[in-house]
Amino acid sequence: MRINMTVAPDGLSYVSDVKDLTLPSRARENGELVVAEAHKECPYTIARVFTVRAAAGAVRGRHAHRQCSQFMICVHGAIEVTCDDGAAQKTFSLDRGNKALLVPPGIWATETYLVDGSVLSVLCDRPYEEDDYMRDFEAFLEWRRSGGDA
Repeated sequence: MRINMTVAPDGLSYVSDVKDLTLPSRARENGELVVAEAHKECPYTIARVFTVRAAAGAVRGRHAHRQCSQFMICVHGAIEVTCDDGAAQKTFSLDRGNKALLVPPGIWATETYLVDGSVLSVLCDRPYEEDDYMRDFEAFLEWRRSGGDA
């Protein structure tokens, strides 16, 4: 499975661009293997990987990126990811190891941890860049209204 990332004519991403994916998996008597390869399931070269573990009820994320794409996999537990483009909102469930979510830049994402000790693994196409983060929702909305130029 190859995933193509498209960009709208205005250069912004929308909730409809967020991709809910089922990763290839191989179940055997002694366990399950789940695969996500760069330029196949994950459509880009991976520049950074991080994991977040949290207790049930924790809310994380609550930010958007100007340029960074994120490929999210819940490797343990269950997490809901709510994506918002300033006009539309959709919640996705990551509750199996072979479920993934591709969040393009310009989407506000909020992760709610549903099970104690849930672990989210995130594969990014860019290194950590503090200036890429938008952590204030009102500033994010202004950025969207300006066409991503503010």
